[in-house]
This record gives sequence, structure tokens and C-alpha cells, in this order.
Amino acid sequence: MTVLVRPQAPLTARWATLLWLLAVVAGVAESVVGVIGAVRDDVPMGSIAAQIAIRALVYGGLFVVIERYFQHGVRWSRYLLAGLLGTVGTASLVIGPIGWLLDHDLGSIDWSAQFVLTALLRSVHLTAVITALVLTFHPETNRWFRRNAKTA
Repeated sequence: MTVLVRPQAPLTARWATLLWLLAVVAGVAESVVGVIGAVRDDVPMGSIAAQIAIRALVYGGLFVVIERYFQHGVRWSRYLLAGLLGTVGTASLVIGPIGWLLDHDLGSIDWSAQFVLTALLRSVHLTAVITALVLTFHPETNRWFRRNAKTA
């Protein structure tokens, strides 16, 4: 009897998987902090609920792509993650702070607990995305995805 076993993912692909997951977790955590701030600021519950629904769909979908496809070497998943998280996601993480800096100076930062926590989570999120993106297209990861395409 012949048993086919997929080759184990290289370290670069395993780390990329963990970092994509970390990026999603950091995004969820940042969303929770944002919802707490929105509730404190009396933002209408309908607006908050709509944001939660959209983010739940996006983060849930990304988790499924990472867990079920990317970590198993399905080629299209890395292009989807690179396109969504690597470009659109990165832009959404930096546009807000850049826009704020254009209208304010660093002396006007409100060093509240919410600001510090959001800045920390956003830094983790952005670092995870950029590092995962690099590892996703590392030569070892490329070879692994090519091998999986031939055995799938």
C-alpha cells in the first residue's frame, strides 16, 4: 500500500502562517479597543454593530484562508493574503496615522490608555503583516508552494 504524505512546510512558511494569524488577532484586538472607545464616546449602536459585522466577516474569512489553505500550501491563498493584507490592509493601517500627522503635531498626542494600546496593537499588526509578506515569498516558501501545486 502506498501512502502519500505532503512534505512538511519549511520554517519560513510556518512562520509566515503564524505571523498572518498574529496580524488577524492584532486586528481583532484593535477592533475591540476601538469598539470600547466608540461606546464610551456615545457613537450610535447601529454604526458600531455595522462595523463589528463587517470586521467579523473580514477577519473570519482571513482566518479561514490562513488556517485551511495557506498553511497547507494552496497557491492562490498567498496571493489573496498578499493582496488583501499586504496592500489594502497595510494601507488601511497607515493612512489614518499619516492623515492625523498631516493635521497635527506630535505634541498634541493624547497619551491615553486607549491611544497607547491602539498604537501598540497597530505596531504589532503592521510588523506581523510586513514580516509575513516577506516570508510568504521567501525562496524556501516559494519552493514549498510549487511542490504542493504538483502534488495537489
